[in-house]
Amino acid sequence: MKSKILDAVGISAAVLCLIHCIVFPLLLIIPIGISHNPYVDLGFLAIGTLVVYRLTKKITNRRLKFLFWVSIGLIAVSVAADFIFEVHLPLIYIGAAGLITAHLINFKNHKH
Repeated sequence: MKSKILDAVGISAAVLCLIHCIVFPLLLIIPIGISHNPYVDLGFLAIGTLVVYRLTKKITNRRLKFLFWVSIGLIAVSVAADFIFEVHLPLIYIGAAGLITAHLINFKNHKH
């Protein structure tokens, strides 16, 4: 896939992840019987990791690569903590925001 398409997929997935992470806890407050499923977070992590891997193979900017992988790492730590300790860490929000930022920077740097 072209890098521009990967950025669009990455931005979309990261925004959906961030919306999910913000809205879902609010839905838990409402007594409608919804429970948290950490596999949704794992799905977003898998999509994000695949997109970041494919993008960073072509990126020469080391700082941008670092931002991509640190963001994925933060999300991975948060998802792992959810699976192992059943604790939601705010690192997932920082990681999602970092991915969105990295994708926007990468998209802006393309010659259209």
